[in-house]
Amino acid sequence: MERVRDVSDLPKAHLHLHFTGSMRPTTLLELADKYGVRLPEALSEALVSGEPPKLRATDERGWFRFQRLYDAARSCLREPEDIQRLVREAAQEDLRDGSGWLEIQVDPTSYAPRLGGLIPALEIILDAVESAMRETGLGIRVVVAANRMKHPLDARTLARLAVRYQDRGVVGFGLSNDERRGMARDFDRAFAIARDGGLLSAPHGGELAGPSSVRDCLDDLVADRVGHGVRAAEDPRLLGRLAERGVTCEVCPASNVALGVYEKPEDVPLRTLFEAGVQLALGADDPLLFGSRLAAQYEIARHHHDFTDAELAELARQSLRASAAPQDVRAKLLAGVDDWLDGPAA
Repeated sequence: MERVRDVSDLPKAHLHLHFTGSMRPTTLLELADKYGVRLPEALSEALVSGEPPKLRATDERGWFRFQRLYDAARSCLREPEDIQRLVREAAQEDLRDGSGWLEIQVDPTSYAPRLGGLIPALEIILDAVESAMRETGLGIRVVVAANRMKHPLDARTLARLAVRYQDRGVVGFGLSNDERRGMARDFDRAFAIARDGGLLSAPHGGELAGPSSVRDCLDDLVADRVGHGVRAAEDPRLLGRLAERGVTCEVCPASNVALGVYEKPEDVPLRTLFEAGVQLALGADDPLLFGSRLAAQYEIARHHHDFTDAELAELARQSLRASAAPQDVRAKLLAGVDDWLDGPAA
């Protein structure tokens, strides 16, 4: 059997991590106790057992159950110190998994009611990012994400706010929640505002909905990256478009299986995307609910898709090239990928 290198030592960028979903289970339990929040039974049992909750979001009822667990967790983030703790611990977990750069995704409107409003909420989040960078040394930036379940005018407000705080660490603009609801084209103006302001376009698509949602991200939102994008594998012409345009798919294998998009890890079309020349950035999505963090996604590629160490190194390079990391940071991390591959196998 081929001897392999530790993927936790492989330098990489983490480009698909949601804010509340990055929380440690122990932290959520402590915050729920602190604020007297009664968590849904499915969530509390999962946190205690260490096993992720049973989820399946391929129908609207399943997505509602997933969203209910996520909202319950978010309700435990009430004070600036909670936000500080979440970002610091997310950075620590990423460093442990070999991440050299993190772009964390957040919709600040979800936290505004408890943090004094939209602008104070975003400033508290950005302050927490600055503190975590100082404490851990990890490069961290923010992708502000609109909610496609809300009115497109709300997305325009968020896009303007995201551009305004570009000098404080906002690097991208996203669109999240159930992609089966709301047309991408309804949010085209918000994304135009973000792009004109110099932000990356990184909407979700091609997870719960099929290839058409990826095409909509390309055509209507001029995506630089697509959150998930795995369903593009069902359309060879679309794969060609993604590869030709250099659009990166932020693939999250564990969450694809947990939400029922694919039955088993080996069903996730990682190999199809990779061999079609589509740029990939593996991500953990919501480790709190899906039970695995960044390095585990590379282990899935290795153990379920037979990715060699050289191919894993290329996945890491692709994640770094798709990031908003400054050129010097990117160059250092890319050199680290080469060092990992040149080093001895375990």
